[in-house]
Amino acid sequence: MGKPRLVGVNHVALEVGDLDAALAFYGAIFAFTQRGRAPDMAFLDMGDQFLALAETAAAATRPVDFRPEGHFGLVVDDRSRAKALDEAAGARLVEGAFVDFLDPWGNRIEIVDYANVQFTRAPGVLAGMGLAFGKAVETRRQLADKGMAVDAEG
Repeated sequence: MGKPRLVGVNHVALEVGDLDAALAFYGAIFAFTQRGRAPDMAFLDMGDQFLALAETAAAATRPVDFRPEGHFGLVVDDRSRAKALDEAAGARLVEGAFVDFLDPWGNRIEIVDYANVQFTRAPGVLAGMGLAFGKAVETRRQLADKGMAVDAEG
């Protein structure tokens, strides 16, 4: 038997020091629907995926300059608008060629534009999310080179 193949990400969970403050912080930057809430957790809907925010004592006591080694990317429909809202929300921007920021608990997030990444939503998921946009020409070429052709609206 071969190894299981990676096929996607169902969710990412972030530790935060204060759940209500985290919802306010992320709500100042992104439009989202809260999928659900449990004690010390909130789930932000991203179509067929979600972002989990988990309130933990460890995150609440992290030093202000905490910075994890890794990061993850959130795909958005307007990267430049997200960057402006990051700044307005008080996020600490990370210098470099990418749009990365640190949230108040030190989680590092990169903002990527849907049109320019190979990650592709199924048409039904896009429609269900009320979105109608496609991929850039170069991104469609990259996907086609892998045998994953999408149309301009894909």
